[in-house]
Amino acid sequence: MTVRPVTALDAPACASIYAPSVEGSAISFEEVAPDAREMLGRMDHSIAWRVDERDGVIAGFAYAGRHRERAAYRWAVDVAVYVDPAFRRQGVGRALYADLLPAVTRLGYFRAYAGITLPNAASVGLHEAVGFTPVGVYRRVGWKHGAWHDVGWWELDLRGDEVPPGAVA
Repeated sequence: MTVRPVTALDAPACASIYAPSVEGSAISFEEVAPDAREMLGRMDHSIAWRVDERDGVIAGFAYAGRHRERAAYRWAVDVAVYVDPAFRRQGVGRALYADLLPAVTRLGYFRAYAGITLPNAASVGLHEAVGFTPVGVYRRVGWKHGAWHDVGWWELDLRGDEVPPGAVA
């Protein structure tokens, strides 16, 4: 097992892992799965992106992106993990977060947030196992596959309540 930063060569595998979450479920609210080119563009515009490679196969990926656009949110990231079904329940998600979360902390971020379409016991279990705590639920916020879906939000404190660089205390 190797968790490492993503490269352009990983884009097709990441697109393939992500596609079932778009096409066959409400895990992602996207309606069209991105191809490898689109995935590469997302990699280039993210804060951090990691893959878990096992015996030459990408088992999963995790990334961090901006939480929101306004300046006051610049210390927070949204994170997500996607694991190939063949590798689920093998510690891939934990391994990815064990590398990604310290990386975004080193980059100066203070909080990480994860949105999870509910119900999703596996994702809730992963996030809580690595220290995320529930914040709240957006009820019936997304319409997909003929039904409304709730999204639960979890947060992780990365650095405590120290004052951000350049901020007036």
